[in-house]
Amino acid sequence: MKRMLIAVVTGLAIAMPLVGTAAPDEAQKQMIQRAQAAKQKLAAAQAASGVERQKMLQEHMKIMQGVMTQMQKAKPGGGMSPQQMREWIDEHMKLMQEMMGQMMDEHHMMMQGGMHGMGKK
Repeated sequence: MKRMLIAVVTGLAIAMPLVGTAAPDEAQKQMIQRAQAAKQKLAAAQAASGVERQKMLQEHMKIMQGVMTQMQKAKPGGGMSPQQMREWIDEHMKLMQEMMGQMMDEHHMMMQGGMHGMGKK
């Protein structure tokens, strides 16, 4: 979890100047949908308590790990114009920011709920 957080923060720091408006490609649309599903799971976890909350947080982590894996493999399509490339990067950065926000929210919930060891293997 810490390595994932460090990777996201580093990526944000490097690419932050590129953020603007963009249009997502198909792969990015799928990642955005999965990130939104993770966000809904996190919201449900916030409303739950006890074992149910822990279960939802674990499900959230699983979805987030899948999206992070997809994001790490994502590459812009070949033959893009410089503008299209910038738009692809902008959309990728928006998704990274969304993921980072969810990870921070999840972390805060875990710290408040005393689930410090949850997610360790």
